[in-house]
Amino acid sequence: MSKILFVVTGATHWTLKDGTQHPTGYWAEELLTPYRTITGAGHEVQFATPGGVVPVADGGSLAPENNDGVDVRPALDAIAGLKSPQKLEDVRLSEYDAVFYPGGHGPMEDLAVDPVSGRLLTEALDSGKPLGVVCHAPAALLAAVREDGKPTFAGRRITAFSNAEEAQGGLADKAAWLLEDRLRDLGIEVTVGEPWASHVVVDGNLITGQNPGSSGDLATRLVALLADAS
Repeated sequence: MSKILFVVTGATHWTLKDGTQHPTGYWAEELLTPYRTITGAGHEVQFATPGGVVPVADGGSLAPENNDGVDVRPALDAIAGLKSPQKLEDVRLSEYDAVFYPGGHGPMEDLAVDPVSGRLLTEALDSGKPLGVVCHAPAALLAAVREDGKPTFAGRRITAFSNAEEAQGGLADKAAWLLEDRLRDLGIEVTVGEPWASHVVVDGNLITGQNPGSSGDLATRLVALLADAS
């Protein structure tokens, strides 16, 4: 059995370019689907957030119409670790076999500028351990820099929530910045597929997914990498 760290946003809002605070958090499907896949394969999941705050799900992600008609709140409530996450500042990568970042707009607010998360991402990438990041969670890559100041993920191949998807979701014009653009500006090689279709990119130990619908495929790839490493 392996131990996987889920690094979850602690933000409850996303600040738009006019200063408005758009309510958000983590996206339920992007946490719950990988959690079920990983634990279903016999692995253990532990959670961490900045400051150890209890994370909240984006209200929109709880809507049954976004979850095949299912109310996912009971399933999330049953995950005991979500109620008492570890402080991200106290995390030691050596205690885990893989790291996973679920998305939601929350990471655009906190993890995108969190140096502790940035250092963890750099260490995880360099360790060779499986590192999964999905949807808006690649915003956390923006905070990952090496000692010489160069972006850790420059030149790496990833995918992330696309400009087209942000536009179709109705928030592109309101956003202070767009994730796809900002990642490209750092020299990261971003490829995107059709809006809302599953699209996963694997670059060594780095596995990224474009959108909520990619979270299941990403988790399957992560479990496969764990099996290969055992």
